[in-house]
Amino acid sequence: MKVLMAYVTKYGSTQEVADAISEVLRERGLEVESCPAREVRSLEGYQAVVLGAPLYIGSLLKDANKFLVRYQSILEKLPVAFFALGPLNVAEEEYKGARTQLDNVLAKTPWFKPLSVELFPGKYDPSKLRFPDTLLSAVKPSPLYHRPASDLRDWDAIRAWAGQLPVALKLETLP
Repeated sequence: MKVLMAYVTKYGSTQEVADAISEVLRERGLEVESCPAREVRSLEGYQAVVLGAPLYIGSLLKDANKFLVRYQSILEKLPVAFFALGPLNVAEEEYKGARTQLDNVLAKTPWFKPLSVELFPGKYDPSKLRFPDTLLSAVKPSPLYHRPASDLRDWDAIRAWAGQLPVALKLETLP
């Protein structure tokens, strides 16, 4: 079984998560091709797709939306899983807010029906910000204002989610 791991990343964090998920899928015996969503030229030959993207200020990066539009007719027929990186705080209230934002984003694409959707806390490194993100970290009302670097990605949770994907995507059945 061949799976496409397509991801959108701005600073590399989502790619690192995509790599970890790909590794788990390979351990489960699947053939996985991982690449940025903008570099995907065809979905021919794949039995499933996993798409990952960060959630920025309540939206997905444009490359995720372009991928969905470009491959809509095929994605409607393939088993698909989707993950997002979002909250920069593990407080329940912030996670719930990010999950609501993700649900709202997905609702804007009603045809997109992933068999598994997960939201993971993200990583933030202010030393790597580029313009215009540097402006967000400099403006007092911004949630990034004076926010310290953090990496809240839960690798055990990420690997656990990846481990259930073969069954969720109907690529294998439970023993």
